[in-house]
Amino acid sequence: MSPKAVNVRVLTMDSELEFAIQPNTTGKQLFDQVVKTIALREIWFFGLQYTDSKDFPCWLKLNKKVLGQDIKKSSSQPLTFKFRARFFPEEVSEELIQEITQKLFFLQVKESILTDEIYCPPETCVLLASYAMQAKHGDFNEEIHRPGSLVNERLLPKRVMEQFQLSPEEWEKRVVNWWKEHRGMLKEEAMLEYLKIAQDLEMYGVNYFDIRNKKGTELYLGVDALGLNIYDKQDKLTPKIGFPWSEIRNISFNDKKFVIKPMEKKSPDFIFYAPRLRINRRILSLCMGNHELYMRRRKTDSIEVQQMKAQAQEEKLARLQERERIQAEIDRRKQAEQEREAMRRKVEDLERNAAEARRALEDQSRITKELEEKRKQAEDAQSRLKQEREEAEKEHERMMERVRYEQEEKDKIVQEIEEARRLAEQKAIEAQQKENEARELEEQLREAKMRYRHKKRGHSRPWVLQSQQQQPNNNHHYMEHPGEYGNPIEDEESDEEDNSTTRNGRGVELRTNEYASRHEENRLTATTKDHNMKRKLEALKDELGSVQNSNKVTENDRLHQQNVASGRDKYKTLKMIRQGNTKKRIDEFESM
Repeated sequence: MSPKAVNVRVLTMDSELEFAIQPNTTGKQLFDQVVKTIALREIWFFGLQYTDSKDFPCWLKLNKKVLGQDIKKSSSQPLTFKFRARFFPEEVSEELIQEITQKLFFLQVKESILTDEIYCPPETCVLLASYAMQAKHGDFNEEIHRPGSLVNERLLPKRVMEQFQLSPEEWEKRVVNWWKEHRGMLKEEAMLEYLKIAQDLEMYGVNYFDIRNKKGTELYLGVDALGLNIYDKQDKLTPKIGFPWSEIRNISFNDKKFVIKPMEKKSPDFIFYAPRLRINRRILSLCMGNHELYMRRRKTDSIEVQQMKAQAQEEKLARLQERERIQAEIDRRKQAEQEREAMRRKVEDLERNAAEARRALEDQSRITKELEEKRKQAEDAQSRLKQEREEAEKEHERMMERVRYEQEEKDKIVQEIEEARRLAEQKAIEAQQKENEARELEEQLREAKMRYRHKKRGHSRPWVLQSQQQQPNNNHHYMEHPGEYGNPIEDEESDEEDNSTTRNGRGVELRTNEYASRHEENRLTATTKDHNMKRKLEALKDELGSVQNSNKVTENDRLHQQNVASGRDKYKTLKMIRQGNTKKRIDEFESM
């Protein structure tokens, strides 16, 4: 009966893998299976991490059986490992060859920055977030990435979000402003640019350990790709003493005592003490791996690495050619789309012009019809006027006839009156002549004439008064109407400790070239090289300073500000703490 297989789960930074292993499977066999599955060739940076029975993080030993190591077990869950970078490169752009390697480092470093495991100043966090968005989404697209669409993205560390009086939307706006400048950058290029900036952070790639010197002073030992550094207990950003790997020839430990022998023969041993034996084992393992990579970098690349770089260069060239082809196709499609759009607009213009012509023709027809109706109305009116004029002329003739008739009648009356007057005068003469004959008759005749005259005057005067009273007084018809005015309205608006009881020490002789290059001491940070980026970072820093909550400023923020004010960066500090001979620096460590 064959041994029962055991299920294991391996978590990479972007996937979850499951394998079935045998009880005799070694750590190397499992590791090889993982890297083969994800097609990773730069295996020297990585390891499998697990949690031991005491909840300490540990690295899987490749030369031992997997099930023989102190892995925390669960009855309901398979054995779980994390595939993580254990050692870090000095220069990501030169050492990380494969795209998968760059991606795994990018995701791991990004997670460390977002969880504040690696301190990053606020303005640099915004810049890194813009590269992370380019690496994840590609070019910024206003149609897709509308305001508020990135609110649920993990853009910045919680420390940064809480330290400034800015809403998530305001942070998003600042990230997007930088993101727009990365247009045309491939996702792989964005990840590499992210790492090139992140590698200049003081805590990048450093493993910290609690140690004490001979005096008992509690300190931190920092182990990274460039060497060993000593830190004050209150400051993980600024090392006080440094030892490059090229100065170390032997490392060993005995129980809690750790001994480092320098290359300088006259220099004393560099001795410190760890709180537990397991820590010294981890320090030794990290020192061996980092030292080997440090010395390898300063030699000619191996045939394997040269082949990998050549293959990566070919793949990069192929990607660039494919990118150019795709861009050319995009340009062609864009041009075709523009031509189609121009044709569509031309057709729309023609249709619009035709519609306007139809409307103009309809308007002209309507106007013509209206004019025809008006012409008919004018002819009818002219006809009516002619008829009325004829009738008026006839009426005028009738009136003139009547006037002539009345004039003739009047003339007859005048003649009759004149005749009567002559007869009256004649009668008066006759009466005068007969006065003497008949006085009584004369007297009666006189009275009759007086009555006649009186009667004639009485009818004439009242008629004059009446005509005067009937004249209208137009002044009484005048009336004023006051105007109306409206009121204006205003608009409102852990490595496990072996189960054996042995406490024997272990040591290793390092193959060290004391003349190896220490070019890292003269390196410049990415932001120092790029003056435009440096200027923008300083501008953003000044802008954020006006909305900073001083109560939320952390100790690391203050330490970083002090370093900047002193003109120090990671590499300037490194050069400064390595000054003097090894003996002098060891003496400084002992006196701390």
